[in-house]
Amino acid sequence: MMTLDIAFMITAFATMIVIIDPFAIGPMFLALTPGLSHAQRRRVAWRGVFIAGLILFIFAAFGEAVLGFIGISMAAFRVAGGVLLFLTALEMLFDRRTKRREQATTDPDHDAEDHDDPSVFPLAIPLIAGPGSIASVILLTGEKPGIEGFVTVMGITFAVLALMGITMQASGYLERALGKVGINVITRLLGMLLAALSVQFVLDGLSAFGFGPGAG
Repeated sequence: MMTLDIAFMITAFATMIVIIDPFAIGPMFLALTPGLSHAQRRRVAWRGVFIAGLILFIFAAFGEAVLGFIGISMAAFRVAGGVLLFLTALEMLFDRRTKRREQATTDPDHDAEDHDDPSVFPLAIPLIAGPGSIASVILLTGEKPGIEGFVTVMGITFAVLALMGITMQASGYLERALGKVGINVITRLLGMLLAALSVQFVLDGLSAFGFGPGAG
């Protein structure tokens, strides 16, 4: 019989809400989906949430065995995620994503649903289901082994992801409030922050191999 462990639930909720950070995703989501309609953004948002939830479920269920099976350490995963995130940051900084989308929409054969869909990358991976959130579900399920811990961690994780989906859906109101110029400014600023975050991912990964300030 399952019993509620309030202290563990509070710890798990605090961890996932900070790591996933659903309240900060709105401006980032707008920067990743320029020119999309409300309906298209809704589909991208919930598709990204679903994919991220599935990925976190797999890692919570199987832990480090998933990476170990293919010979990848968490440190290496952090480095790879940081590099991929840095490439996305460059696109945001130099407005390449918007230019590609504007060029594509002039093509009569263009399918807005399939072109440059950010729901898988970088939204689901690595912004939502990134090294931090993957490591968190692995550590939390390891802290309380068994079905009780697994159900608790995944229930809290899915609740946080649902909150993130709602936040992304409401991002359109933010776009109308800020206007095109405001969104452009935020896109550049977030591109810089995303670049810094990606570098931190790489440094954290390298420190595990004995490089960088956190080594040793």
